[in-house]
Amino acid sequence: MEFRTKVELPVKGPKLHHADNLMSWGSCFSEHIGNLLTENKFTCDVNPFGVLYNPLSIASSMQCLWNGTLYGEKDLQHTADTWYSLMHHSSFSSSSMEECLEKINERIRKGHENLQQADWILITWGSSFVYTWKENGKIVGNCHKLPARLFERKMVGADEIVEAYLPLLHQIKTLRPQLQCLFTVSPIRHLKDGLHGNQLSKANLLLAADKICRELDFCHYFPSYEIMMDELRDYRFYADDMMHPSPLAIQYIWECFSNCYFTPSTLSFMKEWEKIRRGLAHKPFNPETEAYQTFLSQILLKIEELKEKLPYLDVQKEIKLCQAQLKK
Repeated sequence: MEFRTKVELPVKGPKLHHADNLMSWGSCFSEHIGNLLTENKFTCDVNPFGVLYNPLSIASSMQCLWNGTLYGEKDLQHTADTWYSLMHHSSFSSSSMEECLEKINERIRKGHENLQQADWILITWGSSFVYTWKENGKIVGNCHKLPARLFERKMVGADEIVEAYLPLLHQIKTLRPQLQCLFTVSPIRHLKDGLHGNQLSKANLLLAADKICRELDFCHYFPSYEIMMDELRDYRFYADDMMHPSPLAIQYIWECFSNCYFTPSTLSFMKEWEKIRRGLAHKPFNPETEAYQTFLSQILLKIEELKEKLPYLDVQKEIKLCQAQLKK
């Protein structure tokens, strides 16, 4: 007897490959998926602007990267001893204007190059509530804990979201005919919007994703939100704040994602790579023993064999780590 509602997964869609160039955008859930892709040796540029939650900020940041528009002093705010951008995560902030701009523009240059070479764009929307900076009427990506009176808050509808994405995705597709785009709605609940407000917000995102995927055949939807709400409808799958998925829930959603978008050969590689990762993470009591040196040699051999099969893999860090621990 099955004691849960299984979510139907889109197993017949296109597959991701290690030779693909990926970009991941959106909420902190996109960071989880993007980092898991990176850990499994996919080439993935994760959140070039940092974590962004609403779809219009994500579309704006994508357009900025596509155009390669660099930031200047006029694009920054200055409070006390901190320079920051209202479109960027606080990790880009700095006490120095020059350093802040350097961090932002370095990611824009890199992101511009990666976006023009992207085979897959993964977009995770978190909330359809947006904040507008009253001073200039522009939607922001991060409020940086500034006073609420400086912003106007509103919920955007599905049609407005669709209108922001269709021309942008057409533009990118023109240069990258092989482009595939994967949308998902973050399973993280935004309780500050209220439970009813959160549901309304998510509904707009779900409707917008559905409309885009119906309009564009290279756009697809992965039901991470539905998996969390329907399959994992138990608080043991939530973190202590009762809003974010627990590590176990993230792992389960990742396994669903893997079964949807990876081929059997890719899954087989990932199992082999996980053994290598665990081996490299092992800390022996005495690293100079003959047994451990043999163990390292075997790991190095496995990495080189995988590199020979998939020459586009970036495994230099792991090879150097093995070589550094092997006795001269």
